[in-house]
Amino acid sequence: MTYHLHHFISFVCVIFILILQFSHAHNAPQNYVNSHNTARKEVGVGPMQWDSTVAKFAESYANRRKADCALLHSHSEKYGENIAVGWGGEFTGLEAVKLWVDEKADYDYNSNTCARFKVCGHYTQVVWRNSTRLGCARVKCENNAWFVTCNYYPPGNYIGTKPY
Repeated sequence: MTYHLHHFISFVCVIFILILQFSHAHNAPQNYVNSHNTARKEVGVGPMQWDSTVAKFAESYANRRKADCALLHSHSEKYGENIAVGWGGEFTGLEAVKLWVDEKADYDYNSNTCARFKVCGHYTQVVWRNSTRLGCARVKCENNAWFVTCNYYPPGNYIGTKPY
């Protein structure tokens, strides 16, 4: 009996470690950078780099959203910003970036506009040519949702200006 219990506990520990590694692997700084840079490369825009100062700002703001997980922007004048909230499971940073990048389908470069009744400003911030530094953070909120923010330096999304 002890033999089976020992193996069961070992099995549970291995599964727990794998889950932690999966969660971390989809929320690591380099994963945020890579997912942004993939979208940027598709349109001929240079790569972003992780910036610890920008990441500290993102983490500070994400922690302020823990209590309510509200989709409210920080209104920073220094940084551009994308935010997302996800419920259930492990809404990862990569899933948030995918939501933003998927807005590409609703963006028309020639007119520099979004499709009618659609949002595409998150996508344009991801590929904003002059934004070269990135910092992101993810927190679990008190309502069990996940809040993800990425901040960009210098900021982008200036009205009337194309992202690239």
